[in-house]
Amino acid sequence: MRQKKTHGLLACLLLLCSIAQAQTPLFDASVKRVLFLGNSITYAAGYVQAIEAYHKAHFPQQKIEFINVGLPSETVSGLSEEGHADGRFPRPDLHERLDRVLLQTQPDIVFASYGMNDGIYLPLDSLRFQKFKDGILWLHAQIEARGSKIIHLTPAPFDETKGKKPGYAQVLDRYSEWLLQQKSWEVIDVHFPMQDFQTAQQKTDPNFALAKDGVHPGEWGHWMMAQYILTYLGQKNIHHFPSITDALSPIKDPNTFYQLVVKRHNIMKDAWLSSTGHLRPEMKKGLPLMEALALSLEIDKQIEALLAP
Repeated sequence: MRQKKTHGLLACLLLLCSIAQAQTPLFDASVKRVLFLGNSITYAAGYVQAIEAYHKAHFPQQKIEFINVGLPSETVSGLSEEGHADGRFPRPDLHERLDRVLLQTQPDIVFASYGMNDGIYLPLDSLRFQKFKDGILWLHAQIEARGSKIIHLTPAPFDETKGKKPGYAQVLDRYSEWLLQQKSWEVIDVHFPMQDFQTAQQKTDPNFALAKDGVHPGEWGHWMMAQYILTYLGQKNIHHFPSITDALSPIKDPNTFYQLVVKRHNIMKDAWLSSTGHLRPEMKKGLPLMEALALSLEIDKQIEALLAP
């Protein structure tokens, strides 16, 4: 009996935390489109889907289109290592596609997550570092010139034990430090908090890893990224929730709700990538944009049904 009461009290506390923090909107009322730029971590979409689901659950009256055009392998530095993808193709460069992406998506806010690929998995080098800085400065200027706001993310940490690229963790430390030094910019740090968490966990469990391959965060890592972004956006109690579905109260069926958001998101991200175009081969071809939008509207109806009181 005591255990049931404890669980019930915990559920009530989580619900109260969710209601309290959701009183602060994530975005200004003028925001209609939010764009996510990045590499394979953004394309994997876990952290983006969590943010989208959280917003839909807590602020259903504010209709925002969350657009994900993350492209695996991509850099903002324009660099590519010899033999990338076993020599099948070089890393794609954001410079090649950014104009088309911005023209088609017309975002109000852009979240940009670069760095993981930009040092091409080699030790710290001043020329490669400068290429990264030049690319980020160019990206920042391009977004602002179009009247949009850009929010940078520091890159997720690299686990050298799993990734087997000695010295690369230091590269991402330095890239993250530089981003955080841009005082007039909006920068969300996911790198150092995730790295500190991983280091603490590995003291008791040497096999613990947020990314099994050293690069790509798993489900837990993506939720951590979403938590740091949501905290920055005003959701101060979000770290009380162990998963995105726990943070969706009072949705009556949070698991179904979240899976519908994921389904819609995945349809649209491939459609947007195909519509805006890119030079990376071996990518899934998305549906024509209008066809994808029609499907997404049907899924939206199912999502809204779960929002009904």
